[in-house]
Amino acid sequence: MGAQVTFEDRTWQVTGLADGRVYLAAQDGATGCVLAAHLVAADGFEVLGQAAPQIPAAAAWAELPLPARERAMAWLRHIREVETGLPGGPGSGGVPRPEYDPQAFTLAEREHAKAKELAALGWTKVSRPTVQRMRLAYQRQGLLGLVDKRSLRASSPTGRTDERVVAAVLEALRIRRGRRATTVKQVIDLAEQIVAQTHGKGRVTLPARSSLYRLVRMLADPAEPVGSPARTAAGPDGSGGGPPALRPAERVHVATARLGIEAVGEDGRAVAVAVTCALDGATGCVLAAVLHPQQAAPVELSVLLAEMAVPRTARPGWREMLRAAHEALPLPQRLMPLDARIEATVARPAALPQTLLFDPAAAAVTPWFLTVCESLGVSLEAAPARQRGTRSVAGDTVKTLAGLFTRHAADLATALPGVHPQDSAGGQAQAFFSLPHLQDVLDEWITARWHTRPQQALRHPLLPKAALSPQEMWRVLLGVAGSVPVPLSGQDFAELLPVQHQAVTESGIRLGRRRYDHECLDEHRGRARPTTDDGRWEVHHHPYDTRQVYIRLPDGLLHEIPWTERAHALRPFDDAVRRRTGQILAARSGPPGHPAPSSDGPGREAGVPVPEPGEQGLMADPAPGGGVPPFPDGPGRAGSFGVWDAQAEAEQW
Repeated sequence: MGAQVTFEDRTWQVTGLADGRVYLAAQDGATGCVLAAHLVAADGFEVLGQAAPQIPAAAAWAELPLPARERAMAWLRHIREVETGLPGGPGSGGVPRPEYDPQAFTLAEREHAKAKELAALGWTKVSRPTVQRMRLAYQRQGLLGLVDKRSLRASSPTGRTDERVVAAVLEALRIRRGRRATTVKQVIDLAEQIVAQTHGKGRVTLPARSSLYRLVRMLADPAEPVGSPARTAAGPDGSGGGPPALRPAERVHVATARLGIEAVGEDGRAVAVAVTCALDGATGCVLAAVLHPQQAAPVELSVLLAEMAVPRTARPGWREMLRAAHEALPLPQRLMPLDARIEATVARPAALPQTLLFDPAAAAVTPWFLTVCESLGVSLEAAPARQRGTRSVAGDTVKTLAGLFTRHAADLATALPGVHPQDSAGGQAQAFFSLPHLQDVLDEWITARWHTRPQQALRHPLLPKAALSPQEMWRVLLGVAGSVPVPLSGQDFAELLPVQHQAVTESGIRLGRRRYDHECLDEHRGRARPTTDDGRWEVHHHPYDTRQVYIRLPDGLLHEIPWTERAHALRPFDDAVRRRTGQILAARSGPPGHPAPSSDGPGREAGVPVPEPGEQGLMADPAPGGGVPPFPDGPGRAGSFGVWDAQAEAEQW
């Protein structure tokens, strides 16, 4: 309330929030009312006086020495304390220290107090202009602005503290954290013991004693000097669960559940499918939902953060890909027309979470992702599956979502042309969709059904007979909270995706047996990247959406590179070809060298030769596992390729 924003090239003041809408007033007396989700996702939207969070580039951050990264992270807490009064930033809880209270001291006075504090802790050449320069650099460049510029240049490690010594000092500080009788000498002695036990006695050259004293003072948290009590408990909360979420995107839970149907994998075989959701604890809205094979590696949290924090309408090429997906599955099987779905997706909640709760066994966390969360102000809270509290409630909700969607997908597969009722009992409907098509069906179902379905848990204590839907609860709490969670921009979506380094050849980029190409690669084909030793280029990719990748070119930006077969794979007739190919692949399930079953066997024809064991080495070796359930098509049935019926095929468009 009262914030100044830029919208449609004009400056507005937020005068009200109600029912998911933001009321605006301009200086010339004009007024406006717009959906909050549409406002924060609009081109050119900006909150005046508030710097947008920036994601550090993964490659640039990984190339920095460990001391430079630790120094930048320490500076980040100092800068946040100067600006907001709290080292963790606004909303982190706690009371500002007296000398950093924004209500009592000006920004210049707080900068002067921070310079005195850092000088007392042993930081050299730190004055009030130094603190101001670092604060302005953070506003312009984000976390990389706090890095010593000498670390960004290639230099010899001679004269720098060994990273193994730095890691030992940090571990010693963690062990001795919160003990009143601890001295700096005890921390140094413990660090020397850790180095000797980890790497062997005498194998690591330790710096001088005076250098170790300065290193301990530099790495220690100013809010918790050595020998002082800890500000927060180091162990998990023993109360049986975290605090309840009262605002949208305040606490977002990550949970996984298995679906009751199978999908056709990339090798043509049926695979068990699971869904990993990011569930808003206050409203029950699904901010992100990703389908993946059940036995695959855990979902990377950076992918979920990109899905939940970047609105779909802000992602490059979203409308074109949605239109192609609607062509692949015709309207009679859709829950809503294309225009209605676009309008509903614009209003779908997307926000940067304040706290992200996850199960360490089911979600992958990388060091770079921890750095991103620290830069964006996202708190991470590990919630193992056995821990009681709201984690189990979120898991039960995702299991309910998986069960309802399984029923919808099975009914949809049975109703499609070419799928017969008797086949669903035999298992054909269980592996009818490919993973990309099933993901599109899930996104549409969440928008049209889950977000509009009243839920038992979304009831007001004084209105126990009135259950709200997640979308309605989002609008209610949005008006009560008095603030709108601002999502990230479309460029940040690619920055958050996992990184691989690939060569740019004459045919484009090869990744996962797919080829990606675009005209922006013309001047870089066959050339090595000048800033890397192996010459490979930084490529960001979505593990579960293979329609495009993003490459960082010398201009520093990530450019979208589409899959060359993206349009071909989404045409309706080609989906029928894909299903027929799955039938042929299912015929390989018999042992090599045995004759093929007769024509009454599903998906096999009599007289088809089977390769001998010696010939198998000349062919692609399929992954172990069973084949896709066959698609028996008798003579004259829909889906048979004996005689192609153009009129019947046109009905599927």
